[in-house]
Order: sequence, then structure tokens, then C-alpha cells
Amino acid sequence: MSDYAVINPATGETLATYPTISDDELAAAIDRADIAYRSWRHLPVSERAALLRRVADLHRERRDELAAIIVREMGKPLVAALGEVDFAADITEYYANVAERVTADQPLEIEGEGTAVIRRTPLGVLLGIMPWNFPYYQVARFAAPNLILGNTILLKHAPQCPESAAALEAIYRDAGLPVGAYTNIYATNDQAAAVIADPRVQGVSVTGSERAGAAVAEVAGRHLKKVALELGGSDPFILLSTDDLDATVQAAVDARLDNNGQSCNAAKRFIVIDELYEPFLEKFSAAMGAAKVGDPLAEDTVLGPLSSETAAERLQKQIDDAVSQGARLVTGGARDGAFFPGTVLTDVTPEMDVYGEELFGPAGVVYRVKDEAEAIRVANDTGFGLGSYVFTTDPEQAQRVADKIDAGMVYVNVVLADSPELPFGGVKRSGTGRELGLIGADEFVNKKLIRVAG
Repeated sequence: MSDYAVINPATGETLATYPTISDDELAAAIDRADIAYRSWRHLPVSERAALLRRVADLHRERRDELAAIIVREMGKPLVAALGEVDFAADITEYYANVAERVTADQPLEIEGEGTAVIRRTPLGVLLGIMPWNFPYYQVARFAAPNLILGNTILLKHAPQCPESAAALEAIYRDAGLPVGAYTNIYATNDQAAAVIADPRVQGVSVTGSERAGAAVAEVAGRHLKKVALELGGSDPFILLSTDDLDATVQAAVDARLDNNGQSCNAAKRFIVIDELYEPFLEKFSAAMGAAKVGDPLAEDTVLGPLSSETAAERLQKQIDDAVSQGARLVTGGARDGAFFPGTVLTDVTPEMDVYGEELFGPAGVVYRVKDEAEAIRVANDTGFGLGSYVFTTDPEQAQRVADKIDAGMVYVNVVLADSPELPFGGVKRSGTGRELGLIGADEFVNKKLIRVAG
């Protein structure tokens, strides 16, 4: 039996299954990755960049095929799936374009005679453990910078994304990368632990749940391996003032419903100043309730199915528990198979389970606050610390609030503004390390000091 299968969440139909890799095949994959590293690292960076640029081109050439795969794997609406393929291509091309910068020596000012530089050199074979919610984007932001640096990649994708995993491996192979530079492995969790333990593997990057991150970090710690974790989030959307409430509400809806609401850095808690609370709640709830639920292949669909019926059941239980504990359900809240409508809760208090949980689906909680100080307190009253959003017409207030929010990212008066050059990551239970941007290329690299006497 294999855990790797394509199960269309819109229909529940199992479309394909893929065999789990054998232990012997896994050992051979690690061998190939290690052998490839020994030559790949010495290839001129311009040649590595040229190959990664071809990877980006192939994403674009196979755009329709790649998008269709993830629609049937995890229910992403087609328009969003096409956008994800484009973003993965842009990320890969970005790192090809900045390859010389991310690998360049960094001269240091020193006391005394002589010179000193930091030389960035690769670490070796890396394991990536990637999630189902962004099957291409998540891989691109891990694989592209590390391949540019000279590392090689073993990629364990989510069990429900085997077809997209295979499609990505084919792209790296067809782009001309050497055998072993990028390898897809349909591994079990126990096999992944064995990969981390292998002395040739130098680090592991995980994007996923807190539980998965903690389990991987525990194994990595026992074997003294570098680990980067991008985990969950319960991002605050703080509204303090606006000169266009309709536009702000639309931004809030967009920030909550992107990717069927299954995004770690989606706005999930809407913290609204008292004088705007009632009109915001009315407009926001109406817009959330009106978001069209349906066939993910239809162009006008806003919400396709969640990634699985199990995911919808989990969200349903969170909503039901919140209501039973005293929260008010304003709109939505009732699933239909794997489909879940836009849902809004209010009157949530710290005593309720949902106050500290992440709602991974199209559901948000709206809070009323009396002033800026209370907004900051509520925003920070969470174990998560990934992203955050601040809407205000006062630039000084925006900077003041941004400084006080405990999160890895703050977006002011804008949502869905991720970009290849902007670092992504969080603090607290949202993880460690950064991806994207020049900072993202510094996670799995040896910053080697070379000091020369005068």
C-alpha cells in the first residue's frame, strides 16, 4: 500500500496511486545526490544559473499542464493554480538573475593589516519536506536558491501531491541538471528520518504543520543537522482607519480566501477599531458569504473544495466547538463534503479553543478593540508569529504598530504582496529561518571566513 495518491477533493475519486520508495532505492537516491554535489558545487555559478533559468522557462511552457495537476490534487481554483505556476517560475528566475550576488565574497573591515572575506560555499545534500497547499511555489523557494549555491536536493512532497512532485522532477531533469541534483522521493516519515540521519545530508527544510516541524526538528537536533521551519500562522489584520472601507473589506476578503483559505500567512483574525467595527463586520460578512463555492475549474469560482474531506471535517469541528463555547456564527459554517463556505465568527474570547487555533480554511474571526494599544495586544496574543497586516491612513501610526507586532512580516495597506525578492518567515510557533530574497539564500550555506595576513 502507498500513502501517495491523487484523490480529487471535489469528487472524492482516487485518480492515481504511486508506490513508496524502497529502502534500497532511497539509499541509491542519497548516493546520487552526494555524487552530484561533488561536481555540481564546482560548476561555474553562471552555468548553474543558466540551468535554473531553463527550469523557469519550462514552468511557463508547461503552465497549463502543471496547473491542471494541482487542481485535481488539492482543489485549488484554476486561476489560482495558474498564478502559482507563474510565481514558481518567477522565483526560480529571480535566483538565476541574482546568482552572482548570492555567491559573491563579502569583504570585511578588519583591525590590523591584511584582508578578510566571507565566502559562501554550499553545505551538501539537503532534504526538503514540502506541503500540499502550494505544491510548486513552496518547492521553488527552497530548491532554487540552494541549487544556485551548489547544494543538491532530495524532495519529499506531501503524499497527496505525487503527480505534481513527479512533474517537477521531470522539469529539473529536462532542463539539463545532472542526475542527482534534484531528486523526488516518495518516502515515508520513517524513511525521511533516516535521510536526515544520513551523514551525507547536511540540512532539512520543512514547510507544514507545527507537529511535523517539531518531529523533524527533533530528529535533526539529534543528528546536529541544520533545520529551517516554516509552520503555521494566525495572522492579524488590524484595521485602525481607512478612507475607503469597501476597498479595505475587499482586501480583507482576499487575504482570507486566497488558496481556499489554506495559506499559512493568510489573514485569519480581523482586529477592528470600535468606530469601524459594525460597518466592517456587515460588509465583510456579506462578502465572505457571497464568495462562490464550486467547481475549481470554473473561472468564476472563488472557493473550490478544501484539500480533502478530512480537512473540511477538521475545520467544521473547530467552528462547531467555537459556537458551543459561546462564539457567534455570523455567516457560513456548514460544509458540504470537502467544500466549505466563507465563514465569519465573532464574540470569541481567550477562554475559547478557537482563540489560540489556526483556522486553515475560509473562516475568520472578527474582534472589536477600543484603540491602537488594544489592537496590538490582541494581535500579539497568539502563539503564532508569521505575517500581519495593518490598515491605517496615518503613516506614523503604521510604523509604530509595525514595530510592536511580534511577527516575521508586516504588510501595511496591502495584501497578497509576496514577491521573490521579499524574505518570508516567522517567529514563535510559526518557525525559524527565512525563505525568498537574498536572505533566503543564506539559510543553507557555509559562511566561511578567509583571513589573509598583510
